Amino acid sequence: MRDNLVEQIISEVMNKQTDVSATGKNATSIAACGLTEFVGTAMGHTIGLVIANVDNQLHEVMNIDKKYRSIGILGARTGAGPHIFAADEAIKATNSEILSIELARDTEGGGGHGCLIIFGATDVSDVRRAIEVALSEIDRTMGDVYGSPAGHLEFQYTARASHALNKAFGAPVGKSFGMTCACPAAIGVLIADAAAKSAIIEPIGYASPANGTSFSNEVIFTFAGDSGAVRQAVIAAREVGLQLLATLDPALIHSATKPYI
Repeated sequence: MRDNLVEQIISEVMNKQTDVSATGKNATSIAACGLTEFVGTAMGHTIGLVIANVDNQLHEVMNIDKKYRSIGILGARTGAGPHIFAADEAIKATNSEILSIELARDTEGGGGHGCLIIFGATDVSDVRRAIEVALSEIDRTMGDVYGSPAGHLEFQYTARASHALNKAFGAPVGKSFGMTCACPAAIGVLIADAAAKSAIIEPIGYASPANGTSFSNEVIFTFAGDSGAVRQAVIAAREVGLQLLATLDPALIHSATKPYI
């Protein structure tokens, strides 16, 4: 009964995304498509695609430097932070660049975002590999996403930020970087304060429903600093956030996959 309850909650909050933790496999391994542009899928209704040789006309309207003949496309209905942190790992591991990151007002009726992330490279093998790495990372970066019918919490941490996080959040490249996010936004304000008070960190950004998000019911707080301090701040915010979200709904709150922080 308990497992069924957890599955029901995650299904409702994360919009019936695939429970990869039950099988130990990313959804990429079971999705099938005959198109050469298709790379794979992941939880959060995430899809990864590549275009080997972008049409010149599309280059113009997308405002892409023509040296990037090939692009990788990572898009999701549910997930922004997890996908950006996954994209950051992909940039570290491949010879590709982040061309754009956009956050859609989505989560299929929930209070958060979806995303559209475009990678660029001169060779299609580089962007294909970047998409493969990003898809494989999403199972991990979803680990500290928590949900109930009342809202959600999201926490992210990396010991070394790269260009995806810099483009999306202004993260200092090479420094430890963390993020807290909560819906409803009221909880997001309080956990941001908890994070800031728990360790010596450098605030990088603060986004609220009318300033910095796509009018989502969230507050997002980002910060950098010493690795231990950033991680401590994220953990402190997580402890407070879980307690607060539990007051809004008696249903069990559970990680989307497996916590990694």
